[in-house]
Amino acid sequence: MYYKLPLIFEPQPEGGYTVTSPLLPELLTEGDSVADALDNVRDALAAVLEIYQEQGKPLPPYLTHASPTDAVRMEMVVAVP
Repeated sequence: MYYKLPLIFEPQPEGGYTVTSPLLPELLTEGDSVADALDNVRDALAAVLEIYQEQGKPLPPYLTHASPTDAVRMEMVVAVP
């Protein structure tokens, strides 16, 4: 199943990135690069969804299902020389 949710990638002083989501405060993961962190989001989201299911909690209403063909909206900080 696919979900659409906002993610915040925060660079860490020691290197790598921490990822959180304002829609799911329980979602927390990290990675050595943005790509690694994004890969880890899948496992983190699966764990959060499992916790919600086990506790009988409804998913936040703004967490929507998505299709793999949906457009992706992204904001990035881009350095220009």
